[in-house]
Amino acid sequence: MSAQKPLIVKNGEAWPVEIIPLMPFDNFASAVLDEIAGGGRIVSMFAAPGNGARPVIYAALARDKSSDIAVLACQPGAQYRSLTPDAPQAHMFEREIYETWGIKPEGHPWLKPVRFPGKSGGRNVGVADFFRVEGEEVHEVAVGPVHAGVIEPGHFRFQCHGEKVFHLEISLGYQHRGVEASLSGGPDKTALARMETVAGDTTIGHATAYCQLVEGLMGVTAPDRGGAIRAMALEMERLANHTGDLGMLSQDIGYLPPSAFLGRLRGDFLNLTQVICGNRFGRGLVIPGGVRFGLDEKMTADVLGGLNKPGKEAMSAARLLWNKPSVLARFENTGTVSLKDCEALGLVGPTARACGADRDARRDHPVGAYASKPVTVANWGSGDVFARAMVRLLEMKNSLAYLTTLLNESPAGALTTPVGAIKPHHMAISLVEGWRGEICHAAITGPDGRFSCYKVADPSFHNWTGLAMALRGQEISDFPLCNKSFNLSYCGFDL
Repeated sequence: MSAQKPLIVKNGEAWPVEIIPLMPFDNFASAVLDEIAGGGRIVSMFAAPGNGARPVIYAALARDKSSDIAVLACQPGAQYRSLTPDAPQAHMFEREIYETWGIKPEGHPWLKPVRFPGKSGGRNVGVADFFRVEGEEVHEVAVGPVHAGVIEPGHFRFQCHGEKVFHLEISLGYQHRGVEASLSGGPDKTALARMETVAGDTTIGHATAYCQLVEGLMGVTAPDRGGAIRAMALEMERLANHTGDLGMLSQDIGYLPPSAFLGRLRGDFLNLTQVICGNRFGRGLVIPGGVRFGLDEKMTADVLGGLNKPGKEAMSAARLLWNKPSVLARFENTGTVSLKDCEALGLVGPTARACGADRDARRDHPVGAYASKPVTVANWGSGDVFARAMVRLLEMKNSLAYLTTLLNESPAGALTTPVGAIKPHHMAISLVEGWRGEICHAAITGPDGRFSCYKVADPSFHNWTGLAMALRGQEISDFPLCNKSFNLSYCGFDL
């Protein structure tokens, strides 16, 4: 164990950068591995400008049992010993740091860029090395990056023997938008709009993570009423997307009645957010300091009424799935990810809970309404498509109950807290459990109180590797169903 200890903070807090322990690399590596051995997991790891020419690598690890976040740093120079062989959940973060800053993790098992294009002079779009399996009758199947239908660009390279998949490699980054880089020097008037579109189906999740982080850097918190409305909107977003996902899973196996019902009901749930703020995706609702819109008695009654009927219809339509043996035959034992692999890779959200991992940022790192009104966390243990569908159904039930409680017991008072200036030379971390999983925003400010670094970890950043693992030993024809059961974001990855 290193002599220096990580700095322990809470979700949404800010602290001076100077108190973060800057460790020699060996101590840093030991501390990260000790945290993981003790049940911690990497929620963010990134490099930022440091004093002098060398950038600093920061790591933040969640201790879910104690609601703490351990923060530590090192300044390794041009290269360091890769953490990935001992901590696979570091693999994507290390690749990203190498791609962005050129700091090489020696011994990384597959050090390829994360996105196109990398640094100036880097690879061209679509040009990359892929792992290849050699052997008699082994063949390769390439899918994408251009897909049929309304699907974002991503390339999937399968190594197969007959129909059996030996290995799947996923290459993204075709729409690298430079969102994180564009936030340096901010925040400005465009920052919140950028956050709302990090992943368009997660507007409330990313806007809340951003506002929570900025409030921490300002030393303010949203009032109880504003926090309650944020939680309502977050649960509506979860409800709408889970409903749509169950419908799409039904469509992928050719069982159309639930698909039609659930697709329509997703729209009904989106419309409830529109009642609050005038936008179905919740744009313009969450702002630094709280929320822009409240609910009066009539609006509350309208939302409660609007929740009741589609809620019952969604449960009824979902039962069609679970009552059909042919559906269960397609869902069960398809695309299984073990709990061991889940923990090693640091998977998050419904994907992790479907493997039996008991983690949810709403309960483990609560902020706002979640601190005063705890949520019920849904788990399953089989790790297959069935489990990922079941966790969504259970979370829909829990969200319906939680929303009803919030609407009936919503606190009175102000919608916002006055905001002020952002503290210079501070760092903050914000965790939000979005519908797809844990969202992590981290930022460091410079001497002028502007962002010198902003890092977003969408749940898809953790979970794309889980999809690749789910396909091992699977029939290649099961890929669409497995892919839908994860429903990951391309644009949320290509930041």
